[in-house]
Amino acid sequence: MTAERIQITEEKLLSDNWYVLKRFTFKYLGRNGQWTTQQREAYDRGNGATILLHNSQTDTVILTRQFRLPTFVNGNRDGMLIEACAGLLDNDHPDDAIRREMEEETGYRIQHVQKVMEAYMSPGSVTEKLFFYIAQYTAHTERNAGGGIDEEEIDILELPLSQAMAMVANGEIMDGKTIMLLQYLRLQQLTQN
Repeated sequence: MTAERIQITEEKLLSDNWYVLKRFTFKYLGRNGQWTTQQREAYDRGNGATILLHNSQTDTVILTRQFRLPTFVNGNRDGMLIEACAGLLDNDHPDDAIRREMEEETGYRIQHVQKVMEAYMSPGSVTEKLFFYIAQYTAHTERNAGGGIDEEEIDILELPLSQAMAMVANGEIMDGKTIMLLQYLRLQQLTQN
């Protein structure tokens, strides 16, 4: 598909409260050669980055747990979600943004981060592209308190990878980015053995 098949005819701001919600009216050239006019809303919260910290000596991972209102209103009984550390880029390079978020949320200071993929997480309605990272930590890795900033209340969990994978299987871990990183790490281990 090329840009010549799409013509945006109207862009209307619906909300600029927390992030930006716009409604787009556009013409779309279908495979049949016919133009149709369509409307879609797109939520722009900026791009983000996420990281899974792994200790290969103990085969443990660092995850976070925090309250997420959207999960609460969609049936998560207490609204708490176990996740890989993540945050918005805030106009920083993804490598720099994830180091900042990692220190704010987990307290760990790690300079070497390995980018493993990029993905659109909810492309039907959200513009965000997420940059995925893995980093190694040890018992000697420099660390501050962590736990988030401002009104964030973030618990830091250190779990065996096997336990985290079991938590995915039994539904205790339901966050998509976290599941992707845990499965990526597990697949890397399987291909190395």
